[in-house]
Amino acid sequence: MKLKQRVVLLAILLVIFIFTKVFLIDNLDTSAANREDQRAFHRMMAGLRVELVPKLDHTLQSPWEIAAQWVVPREVYPEETPELGAILHAMATKKIIKADVGYKGTQLKALLILEGGQKVVFKPKRILGFRRAPLVVGRFVNLRTEIKPVATEQLLSTFLTVGNNTCFYGKCYYCRETEPACADGDTMEGSVTLWLPDVWPLQKHRHPWGRTYREGKLARWEYDESYCDAVKKTSPYDSGPRLLDIIDTAVFDYLIGNADRHHYESFQDDEGASMLILLDNAKSFGNPSLDERSILAPLYQCCIIRVSTWNRLNSLKNGVLKSALKSAMAHDPISPVLSDPHLDAVDQRLLSILATVKQCTDQFGMDTVLVEDRMPLSHL
Repeated sequence: MKLKQRVVLLAILLVIFIFTKVFLIDNLDTSAANREDQRAFHRMMAGLRVELVPKLDHTLQSPWEIAAQWVVPREVYPEETPELGAILHAMATKKIIKADVGYKGTQLKALLILEGGQKVVFKPKRILGFRRAPLVVGRFVNLRTEIKPVATEQLLSTFLTVGNNTCFYGKCYYCRETEPACADGDTMEGSVTLWLPDVWPLQKHRHPWGRTYREGKLARWEYDESYCDAVKKTSPYDSGPRLLDIIDTAVFDYLIGNADRHHYESFQDDEGASMLILLDNAKSFGNPSLDERSILAPLYQCCIIRVSTWNRLNSLKNGVLKSALKSAMAHDPISPVLSDPHLDAVDQRLLSILATVKQCTDQFGMDTVLVEDRMPLSHL
């Protein structure tokens, strides 16, 4: 199921990072037995329920100005975000003043300009949170009254009617007039992704664990178990946080079932210091019964993971991740965002990740596998 993926992706990232300061692990004991841990847990759960509020009471800044100021090299938005509800509300409701075909890519999308000049990307029916993904919210859009009157000629030329439904097919690698995206009548359900500020240009990188997409031809990592050793000798993975970011991303992608991370983006001219930005998550939440373990190859071949990531993952087991996701997405305009089979699948995949890390610690020891975030990687 591809429905509403991008909203879920933001929610998962949000859940994982809110757990950062809750439930620290002592000798892999993940129990929340004492009262203070229980109180911290309930505070965390309450913080996940982000209500979409219509205005900002404490500032004269626009929601777009606040969101732009949040972006720094290692996160797209901060841990404490009292304005988040107002920004998501603006994304879901602000008047659309211009609509154009989306930027290049393989999937259908439209580039919208909202009132106040903010760029957003609208994707029909798609979905997570490591604070490394741009803000996403669900939105219902009336194609006839909100899009067509402000659409460019290029976008307008791709509109058509199928039965009683308004449809469009846009411009992209796989976009075809014979396979348009259709509204229910005139109303289309989709996701709106906040455009990153222009002062933060992006740089595209080939993922070291990318697939070849050629029948009968394997990538080196698919047959060479020592492949990670070669990656560690290559910039920017030989030092700095990038390799740990790759492993965090593998965990994230495995949870959502995304086996299509062939490229990734970072901020330009960062010399490996900026975060790996999670932009392209379109191939996630397909078959909830299918677990593609090869997504975890960076984890089980390198056998290292951030201590903070390991702590968060342990805190989310025993059904906590499923409950937290439900809370995080409860107030989204297109709720419910994920079906129960997909929520169950995410919980089950979490256990597989924990088991993979345990295999690594059994083989190499905790001191080698669990890496402090601040630890330089040039020694590995």
